[in-house]
Amino acid sequence: MATKKSKTSTKSEKTKTTKSKSTVKSTVKTEHAAPKTNTVVTTSKKSCLAGLFAKKYEEKESVFTVFKTPKFYGALLGEILGTMLIALLLFSVSLMGIASLATYAFAVIAVLIAVYAFSGACLNPIVTVGMMATRHMSVIRGVMYIIAEVIGAWIGWLIFNGFHLAGGETAYDLPTMTAVGENQFWLFAMIELLGAIIIAFFYARALSYKRSVFTFAAVITGGICIAVLIGYVVSAAFLGLNNNFIMNPAVAMMLQIFPTTGADFGEVFGGICQALSLYAILPMLGGVVGFYLSEFTSKLSGEE
Repeated sequence: MATKKSKTSTKSEKTKTTKSKSTVKSTVKTEHAAPKTNTVVTTSKKSCLAGLFAKKYEEKESVFTVFKTPKFYGALLGEILGTMLIALLLFSVSLMGIASLATYAFAVIAVLIAVYAFSGACLNPIVTVGMMATRHMSVIRGVMYIIAEVIGAWIGWLIFNGFHLAGGETAYDLPTMTAVGENQFWLFAMIELLGAIIIAFFYARALSYKRSVFTFAAVITGGICIAVLIGYVVSAAFLGLNNNFIMNPAVAMMLQIFPTTGADFGEVFGGICQALSLYAILPMLGGVVGFYLSEFTSKLSGEE
């Protein structure tokens, strides 16, 4: 009886295995028989200019929020102090000549390093306008920075002029900008514009190295020195001019660029408009060009 039961059990196991094999074969056949669907994966390539006009500052700043943080006032004070020192240096270079450029370069590096933690060390409306145009900075912060930079340049001029008055007759004459002669406006303007583009381009490139404050300051100072050297060589060697560029609108406003006398109101107003366009509007436009030139080149090269 036991043998019969074992035989029947083995038969049932065989039938089960054959059934399972048949089911596996049927499932395999159905899988092979299933129609193939070609799924096309579309990958959208990002444009090399993607993000060129995107906002690059993190804080949500507005007129109603920016004045509530003490950090903002510290940034404004940093811009005032930094621009004051830069103005004193520029007045010194205008007075003593290009021979002191190397000393000036080391001094600029020191000022940039000292002020960077407070405000980012813009210290020039050319840079500030370029930062706003490329959306590295909010408009309200940029406008307040420009006001702070003008105040800083004015304080620097008061200090410089104070020492001049204390010196009496033995003191040198204060530096002034060379008057624009007939048919010379665009010569002056191109020097200012080219210098502004160079300074803004180097500042924009320095933002990529801001993790190292010394590298950041060195790149900016190198750009300033290049702009000053080119302006000096072009002005002195080719045009026979001296003290005809400053490449900082805040400092330029302190160097008696606005006419105080004229035949009539129209002549005075025309002189003011010419000075503003030459030493403020065109340089700040150059700042926008320099920053976007850096941004555009960075996007094309794939720099992160």
